[in-house]
Order: sequence, then structure tokens, then C-alpha cells
Amino acid sequence: MRSSVTPTGRRTSGGPVRIRRATARDAKRLTRLVRSSRAYEGPYAPMVAGYRVGPDYIEAHAVFAAEQETTGRVLGFYALVLDPPELDLLFVADDAQGTGTGRLLIGHLRQEAVARGVPGVRVVSHPPAEGFYLSVGAQRTGTVRATPPAVMWDRPELVLPVA
Repeated sequence: MRSSVTPTGRRTSGGPVRIRRATARDAKRLTRLVRSSRAYEGPYAPMVAGYRVGPDYIEAHAVFAAEQETTGRVLGFYALVLDPPELDLLFVADDAQGTGTGRLLIGHLRQEAVARGVPGVRVVSHPPAEGFYLSVGAQRTGTVRATPPAVMWDRPELVLPVA
């Protein structure tokens, strides 16, 4: 999937963006995206403090990266776990948020899910990201309760229809 204009009509900075399968060599870049996310500052910081997207994780799951074609810079990525179908991770670089990169990734995720016969994908959202998921068509199904000390807050549970 390639795009120089995002689904929202805004131009991406740095030229066309393509979605590609992530490889083990991307592990450090994806980990950096997770750990540097401003969405996880303050009370959410412990959740990603030691988080690592390892090469083994990338190989075991459907992990895709949004990359600027001209620079090779990874703007964001998602990880789809297939059994049961769940969006495990979706991160967009702070300076790429608002450019349509997240919507481009969700569009790709939907295509992948359809190709694999998955009718819907469960999403357990970071609380501040719930509005984004609702805006791309996800429907709230409940709440996943906090599980201290790993997760100290309740999280919205949604389903993203893909067909």
C-alpha cells in the first residue's frame, strides 16, 4: 500500500508512504517508537519503560510498518495477533500524528484481516487513544480492568469490524 496523500487528504511530510512487512532488523526502531511516545508520559510511563519489540515478536506476528519511501523513516507500525484476532500494538511517531498515518495503518490492518478471513479485530486501547479507534469505526464493547502492577488503569475494549 502506497500513498502520498493520506486517507484524510493531508499530505505526509517527506513524500510517499508505503506499508511493508516489518523485519527483525526493525526491532530497535519499533522499540524506540514505543518508548518515546508522548502518549505514554506521566502516569502511563511505566507501561512502556522497559518495553521491547523483539525480532522474535516481529517474526511471530503480522507486524507492518509505515515507512517514508524517500527516507526509509518508519512513521508508525501495528502488530496483529491472529489467534484470537487482536490489535496488539499500534504506534505512530509523535511528529507524524495528525498526518493520516494511523488511518493508513488501520486501512492496511483491515485488508490483512479480510485476507485472513477475520471478521473483526479486538482492540484494548490506551485510554487517550480511544477516540482515534472510534473515529475509524471501532465499537466499544466493554472495559478491561486494571491489573496492577503491570497495568494501573482500566482500558477501553473495542472491536474493529473489518469487512
